[in-house]
Amino acid sequence: MTGDAQATRPTLTGLSVGDPVGTRSIEVDRTRLVRYAGASGDFNPIHWNERFATEVGLPGVIAHGMWTMGAAVELVSAWAGDPGAVVDYQVRFTRPVPVPDPGVAVVEVSGTVGAIDADAGTARVDLTATCDGVRVLGRAQATVRL
Repeated sequence: MTGDAQATRPTLTGLSVGDPVGTRSIEVDRTRLVRYAGASGDFNPIHWNERFATEVGLPGVIAHGMWTMGAAVELVSAWAGDPGAVVDYQVRFTRPVPVPDPGVAVVEVSGTVGAIDADAGTARVDLTATCDGVRVLGRAQATVRL
């Protein structure tokens, strides 16, 4: 993974709506999909079998949605300086991430501060996640306690 996530922990008083959180490029290949399947127990053949994936109408093998969701939120946990600071995270899956063989798919993630709740001590980070210029997560929002 590469990116420019902020190195110091943010504070609510130092934030404004619209502030950038950072960007990150995340590569995924078929080996990573197999490893994720083993860790998650999700052995659906759309994530490893090209023939099966195309027979059910997909463009080929696709990344697990939960892998994509988890990889995207890493930008927020790195920015916050603590994965435990993320107290809520929700997304809509809008498009699959096709993973070529051989090769890698690259998911581009960026985030901005979408809202601040000083009373609750939280900020909402709005994420954009794309692959080949197509949005793969919609309404991706993480609430962070700072």
